[in-house]
Amino acid sequence: MAEQAAQSAQRMLDDDALAFAVESGRLAIDRHCEDVRLLDVRGLSQVCDFVLVASGTSDRQAKSVAAELEDLGTERGFPPYRSNRDDATTWTVVDFVSMVAHLFEPSRRAYYDLEELWSDAPLIEFDGPRDSPL
Repeated sequence: MAEQAAQSAQRMLDDDALAFAVESGRLAIDRHCEDVRLLDVRGLSQVCDFVLVASGTSDRQAKSVAAELEDLGTERGFPPYRSNRDDATTWTVVDFVSMVAHLFEPSRRAYYDLEELWSDAPLIEFDGPRDSPL
């Protein structure tokens, strides 16, 4: 009985984490990030369940989107564990534990090519405004 309750609680947490990851991707799209990708790395990564990768059009945009993602995470029960911006502000990382968001300047994104690194990860399809259903 306790095992079933634990499994049920874990499924709810997984569902909440997926919903947060999708909403984060939609936020990036709403804020005009380009080539937004959400990868399901469950079972492939020991660090997180989802990886969000997006290209910003400027360092100011990337900083703004990162701040909004941090606010969204806090609102949804996934406060940021850590965030980091490189000195040239071409790569911003926000770690929410269940999801890690990477906001890149396009040439930096091409250089690191995280999509190739996680090529075995299924791509989670989503579109539409943030308030639309999965």
